[in-house]
Amino acid sequence: MNILKLTNGKLELKKDNGSLIRTLVSSGVIDASLNSDATLVIITTDKGKVELRKESGSLIRTITSSGAKGAKFNGEDLLISLTNGKTELRKESGSLIRTL
Repeated sequence: MNILKLTNGKLELKKDNGSLIRTLVSSGVIDASLNSDATLVIITTDKGKVELRKESGSLIRTITSSGAKGAKFNGEDLLISLTNGKTELRKESGSLIRTL
Protein backbone atom coordinates (compact mmCIF):
# COMPACT_ATOMS: atom_id res chain seq x y z
CA MET A 1 0.00 0.00 0.00
CA ASN A 2 1.30 3.43 -0.91
CA ILE A 3 0.88 6.63 1.10
CA LEU A 4 1.06 10.32 0.30
CA LYS A 5 3.33 12.68 2.20
CA LEU A 6 2.73 16.42 1.95
CA THR A 7 5.51 18.69 3.22
CA ASN A 8 5.66 22.45 2.54
CA GLY A 9 3.64 22.12 -0.67
CA LYS A 10 5.67 19.16 -1.98
CA LEU A 11 3.73 15.93 -2.56
CA GLU A 12 5.56 12.60 -2.44
CA LEU A 13 4.33 9.06 -3.00
CA LYS A 14 5.93 6.62 -0.58
CA LYS A 15 5.79 2.92 0.21
CA ASP A 16 4.34 1.97 3.58
CA ASN A 17 7.88 1.41 4.89
CA GLY A 18 8.66 5.08 4.16
CA SER A 19 10.86 4.72 1.09
CA LEU A 20 10.28 7.26 -1.66
CA ILE A 21 8.65 6.05 -4.88
CA ARG A 22 8.46 9.44 -6.62
CA THR A 23 7.71 13.12 -6.14
CA LEU A 24 4.34 13.85 -7.73
CA VAL A 25 4.32 17.67 -7.43
CA SER A 26 7.22 19.79 -6.18
CA SER A 27 5.34 22.88 -4.91
CA GLY A 28 1.97 24.51 -4.31
CA VAL A 29 -0.04 21.54 -2.97
CA ILE A 30 -2.32 22.07 0.06
CA ASP A 31 -4.32 18.81 0.03
CA ALA A 32 -4.14 15.39 -1.64
CA SER A 33 -5.92 12.05 -1.52
CA LEU A 34 -5.52 8.58 -3.05
CA ASN A 35 -8.48 6.58 -4.35
CA SER A 36 -9.30 3.19 -2.80
CA ASP A 37 -7.07 1.14 -5.12
CA ALA A 38 -4.25 3.76 -5.06
CA THR A 39 -4.20 4.30 -8.83
CA LEU A 40 -5.47 7.91 -8.85
CA VAL A 41 -4.51 10.99 -6.86
CA ILE A 42 -6.63 14.11 -6.42
CA ILE A 43 -4.61 17.24 -5.66
CA THR A 44 -5.71 20.68 -4.45
CA THR A 45 -3.27 23.52 -5.12
CA ASP A 46 -2.75 26.74 -3.19
CA LYS A 47 -4.48 28.60 -6.06
CA GLY A 48 -7.70 26.60 -5.49
CA LYS A 49 -7.27 24.29 -8.49
CA VAL A 50 -8.20 20.59 -8.23
CA GLU A 51 -6.33 18.14 -10.46
CA LEU A 52 -6.84 14.44 -11.04
CA ARG A 53 -3.56 12.62 -11.64
CA LYS A 54 -2.35 9.07 -12.19
CA GLU A 55 -0.20 7.38 -9.56
CA SER A 56 2.74 8.12 -11.87
CA GLY A 57 2.07 11.86 -11.46
CA SER A 58 0.85 12.53 -14.99
CA LEU A 59 -2.13 14.87 -15.24
CA ILE A 60 -5.41 13.30 -16.35
CA ARG A 61 -7.57 16.43 -16.11
CA THR A 62 -8.24 19.59 -14.15
CA ILE A 63 -11.52 19.18 -12.23
CA THR A 64 -11.97 22.81 -11.18
CA SER A 65 -9.71 25.77 -11.81
CA SER A 66 -10.37 27.97 -8.74
CA GLY A 67 -12.16 28.25 -5.40
CA ALA A 68 -11.33 24.85 -3.87
CA LYS A 69 -9.75 24.34 -0.46
CA GLY A 70 -9.76 20.53 -0.39
CA ALA A 71 -10.87 17.40 -2.23
CA LYS A 72 -11.20 13.70 -1.51
CA PHE A 73 -12.55 10.55 -3.07
CA ASN A 74 -16.04 9.33 -2.20
CA GLY A 75 -16.12 5.93 -3.86
CA GLU A 76 -15.65 6.72 -7.55
CA ASP A 77 -16.88 10.30 -7.13
CA LEU A 78 -15.07 13.38 -5.83
CA LEU A 79 -16.07 15.63 -2.92
CA ILE A 80 -14.67 19.14 -3.34
CA SER A 81 -14.79 21.65 -0.46
CA LEU A 82 -15.03 25.23 -1.70
CA THR A 83 -13.84 28.43 -0.07
CA ASN A 84 -17.43 29.78 -0.01
CA GLY A 85 -18.42 26.97 2.39
CA LYS A 86 -20.21 24.77 -0.14
CA THR A 87 -19.28 21.23 -1.15
CA GLU A 88 -19.54 19.86 -4.68
CA LEU A 89 -19.99 16.21 -5.59
CA ARG A 90 -18.42 15.54 -9.00
CA LYS A 91 -17.74 12.54 -11.21
CA GLU A 92 -14.15 11.58 -12.06
CA SER A 93 -14.80 13.16 -15.44
CA GLY A 94 -15.25 16.50 -13.67
CA SER A 95 -18.97 16.89 -14.36
CA LEU A 96 -21.02 18.29 -11.47
CA ILE A 97 -23.47 15.87 -9.87
CA ARG A 98 -24.81 18.24 -7.19
CA THR A 99 -23.85 21.00 -4.78
CA LEU A 100 -24.30 20.12 -1.11
